Amino acid sequence: HAPRPQPKKTRTRTLARTPSPRRTMRAAVAALALGFAAASPIAQKYGVSSATWSWRFKGMPELHKEGRDGEDYKVRYQSLKLDDGKKRPKAILVHGFGGNCEHWRKVMPMLAPAADCYAIDLLGFGYSEKPTPRVDTPYEPAKFYNFDNWGTQLLDFMDEVVDDDAFLITNSVGGIAAMSAALQNAQDPRRRRVRGVQLMSPSLRMLHKEKQPPISRPFTSALQWTLRETKIGNAFFGQVATMNGVRSVLKECYGDANAVTDELVEAILKPGLEPGATEVFLDFISYSSGPLPERQLAGMKGAGVPVSILWGDKDPWEPIDMGKQLLGPEAHPDVVEEFVTLPGLGHCPMDESPDMVVPRIREFVERHA
Repeated sequence: HAPRPQPKKTRTRTLARTPSPRRTMRAAVAALALGFAAASPIAQKYGVSSATWSWRFKGMPELHKEGRDGEDYKVRYQSLKLDDGKKRPKAILVHGFGGNCEHWRKVMPMLAPAADCYAIDLLGFGYSEKPTPRVDTPYEPAKFYNFDNWGTQLLDFMDEVVDDDAFLITNSVGGIAAMSAALQNAQDPRRRRVRGVQLMSPSLRMLHKEKQPPISRPFTSALQWTLRETKIGNAFFGQVATMNGVRSVLKECYGDANAVTDELVEAILKPGLEPGATEVFLDFISYSSGPLPERQLAGMKGAGVPVSILWGDKDPWEPIDMGKQLLGPEAHPDVVEEFVTLPGLGHCPMDESPDMVVPRIREFVERHA
């Protein structure tokens, strides 16, 4: 393997009080989970290195303990860099809802000759920590797990771990987080620079309150509350978080059902069984506010960040015709340089057919490196 990148050391302080038992237990569980992830047979099979990064999140100061300028969270990431002495551009691969680093396991070995590859588990997903989303009283969904915070996570990762400018290569809601990062990046020239964003079947956020008919909003809100605040939500998640449940969901959104292998199902399912995963899931499905992708693209005009869009024409969750209308070059001629249809592919094209997708990633990276 290529050597693992070393996360930047963080400054430590003596705290005014000892951590709570709950925090200590959470850290212990996270350490065990991350240790398992580092030894993942799937990662070893594809020749990628797994590591952890201690992310000091400085947003939401009401969460910070006395005397601290942030709160530390463990984040799992994977990397693959060829050890041949050549300098290559950097690519950060960002998963979608319910995904994790290993959704990119086929892509990294194929992309490595063109770019140093990093895949990251967004906070709350994969084997990254899953702190409770209930950070306020009364509880407000998505106050902690939201695209602004994930965008900050990506920028901090780029600054501290990648330590270089990077391309953000994304799938589904990972694209919303990446565009949030690009918009934040444009306001802070001190940071490493987002060189480009590639969106694969990005989320159109059709459950956003502004996209729901007014008559249906109360019903949607009531359903979200019921799932989030009663035992029904836990029961629903319990039905989905099984081998058969995950397989069924993946077969629904993949254009080629044969691409839904046992390896893929296990890679998606196992992190979803970690403590805290249910709370994150139920919090996210209540996220009906925040950015819309078409507005993010409009806001990126003049930021100098090129955007490439790849879309599976068999995606049942994010219809390609609506995507082209809202996000395509005709709607955003100064930002979106291409809209590529991927025939026969569904919502996760990078996993379904890396042979079709990786050449498009390489072309985009090489065009702007």
